[in-house]
Formats: sequence, C-alpha cells, structure tokens
Amino acid sequence: MSDVPLHRRHALSLLGAAALGLAPVARADNDTPLKLVITFPPGGSTDIAARILQPRLSEKLGRPVVIENRPGAASQVATQYVAKSAPDGNTLLVSFDTHAINPIAKPRLPYDTFKDFTGVSLALRFPLVIAAAASVPARDLRGFIEAARKAPGKFSYASTGLGSMNHLVMEDLKRRAGIFVLHVPFGGGGPAVQAVLGDVTSLTLLSYAALRSQIAAGKLKALAVTGARRLPELPEVPTVAESGYPGFEAYSWIGIFAPSGTAAATVRQLTEAFQATLNSPDIHQKLSQAGFEVMATDGPALERHLKDEYERWGLFVRQTHLKLDD
Repeated sequence: MSDVPLHRRHALSLLGAAALGLAPVARADNDTPLKLVITFPPGGSTDIAARILQPRLSEKLGRPVVIENRPGAASQVATQYVAKSAPDGNTLLVSFDTHAINPIAKPRLPYDTFKDFTGVSLALRFPLVIAAAASVPARDLRGFIEAARKAPGKFSYASTGLGSMNHLVMEDLKRRAGIFVLHVPFGGGGPAVQAVLGDVTSLTLLSYAALRSQIAAGKLKALAVTGARRLPELPEVPTVAESGYPGFEAYSWIGIFAPSGTAAATVRQLTEAFQATLNSPDIHQKLSQAGFEVMATDGPALERHLKDEYERWGLFVRQTHLKLDD
C-alpha cells in the first residue's frame, strides 16, 4: 500500500469507508495551510493577536497557518471572501467587532452575517485605550473633556472605520459628556495611530497592543481605558467610569468564524485547537501583556455574543440616530 500514490490511497480509503457504510468525516488536509483572514491592514489589534497565536496554533493543528490581510469596506472585503470560500476548514475569518455592526449600518451586505458563518471561538476581548497626541493639552480624560468643552470643534479622533467599536464608543462618550469632537474614519488601527502621531487627529481609541510602543516612547498619552478595571500594564490610567461616567464599559472583541456548511467535526477540531492555543501559559501571558483578555469560548457562545452585540449597538444607533454609512 505504501507504493500507492497519496491521492490514490486517499481515494481508496474513502471507498473502503463507503463499503462499510461509514460516511467519511470532512476534514482539512494537513498539507494545506490554514488561512486566517484578517479584516484590517497589518498593525491593528486583530493582526497583532493573530500573529501571537499563529505559531502555536500551527503546532496544535499539525499544519501550516498563514495570515492574510484583506482590508477594505469596513471589513466587508475579507468577510465576503471567507463567506464564499469552500467550507473545508482551510479558510477562517478573524472577525472584529465590526462584524456585529455592519448589518446595522449596511442592510445590503454581500453576505448574511448570521447565516453564512459558523462560530469557532470568541477568542479575545479587550478594552480600548483612549490615547491622545503629545500636542493635546490634557493629561487625562477629564482634562481633555474640559478642553473640548472650551473649544468645540478644535479636536478630532481617528477610528478604524464607520461602525467600528471605537467609533461607537467615542460617540457614546461624546453624548454623555456633551462635547463635539470630529470623527475621522481610517481603514485600520495602523493608519489611525499614524494619524494621531502626525497630528492629523487629536486622539484615537484602540487596543493597548496597538498603542503600547507609542505610549512607552512618550509619543502618545493614555487618557483612559474603557473597561471595568484599569489595565495592569497602565495602572496609573483611570477607567472612563472613574473619570466621571459611572457604569461606562465597552470592549472590542475578536472572534473566529468558518464558512457555513463546514463539517461539525472540523469545526470542533478547530475550536479545540484555538482553545488550547489561547490557554497555553506562554501565549496567555503574551496576550495579557498586550492588553487582551482571553475568552476561548466555543462556537455557540461566539454566535450568542454576536447577536447580543448586534442588539445592543443596534438599539444605541436607533436611539441616537447615528449615521453609519458614507
């Protein structure tokens, strides 16, 4: 049998299974790379997280894992690509929070957010760090809001796009604080950081992972974090709730989806590999140091979270009449 070519042996094994009345389990070919499709350019939170996971995930699966950045149209380019990919376990979407917002903002998406994907794992969540340019005359969020009240329209903020979590969170904060800060959308975390560094905008809201080198170098100032607790890596930076807005809490999140129709056994294998990778002590530590909170759920939990986020922010958009399209 060892002299039979590999493709012939595979075909014979399938015929043997059929002869025994057994349905062969659809699974990914271990010689084919697993493609993790990122919805934004390099340098953003999803890209950073995926590159931390990549080598260990490859070990767990026993196959190559490659990262492919497909930015564009507020995540739609990458999401449509995965939706139309073969459901063979070889192509996965590394989704961002925009996955729950896009069906609110754009009723005519080229895919169905809830029908065209199968959840693999809610991998991570993380609070946003509100970071300002060195030129902004404020050391914390209270100071920035005071400055913005005195000079309406003077300041602006960079988001990763219309309908992104940093867009919605800042709009919520603006509403509560009664200030006007101009929204300037960009195509990802990397471009948003560059906009603040170049004084094109006054501030941005991103993961600590996307901002930490610039904060450490003193090029950006961390004003506040949007989570329920301070980040251990930024113990001196207060939460938004501590800054005068009790109950304020918001997180971005990263989920892993497969195309709908992927075999349950394949999805289960992928879920277990992601969970094992995320919970590996060294990977867990790297993610925590980058400001990520490991979730490592199963697929159904991710799908519930997606619907919860869709409902929460859909209500916010309807109540505030926030414009989410160009």
